[in-house]
Amino acid sequence: MAVLTGMYAAEGEYLAAGGPGSASFDLLAPFFAPDVVLHQAAGLPYGGTWHGHDGMEQFFLAMARTWSAFDLLEQRFLATGETAVVHTRVHARSRATGNELTFPILQTITITDDRISEVHPFYWDTAAIAAACGPAPVHQT
Repeated sequence: MAVLTGMYAAEGEYLAAGGPGSASFDLLAPFFAPDVVLHQAAGLPYGGTWHGHDGMEQFFLAMARTWSAFDLLEQRFLATGETAVVHTRVHARSRATGNELTFPILQTITITDDRISEVHPFYWDTAAIAAACGPAPVHQT
């Protein structure tokens, strides 16, 4: 739990400091394994698989290009052993269209040696999220 709460606090600090392109990813790096893998649904504007610290930094840049606001409204955590499940309710505003929506995300997170090593987010309706964001998806493989 300490890894997760620390990472979300660091993410808040990272975004408050200007986020991708302005703030240093060094705020978040200690919480992620060097070979971390993030799997995003292909139907999202930032869909694909992101690898390592460089991939995570590029993912945050893609998120910043997609959303002008991405607020975590509430979170619930369940952790057992090396696996954590995080249920988050998000309110977001598309940078391209100005559309706003509120949606849930459920993530399974693997923690190895006190660092996040793999993340699998699950969205209830990727089509609604993609439609709210408009065209021009950014994919990483």
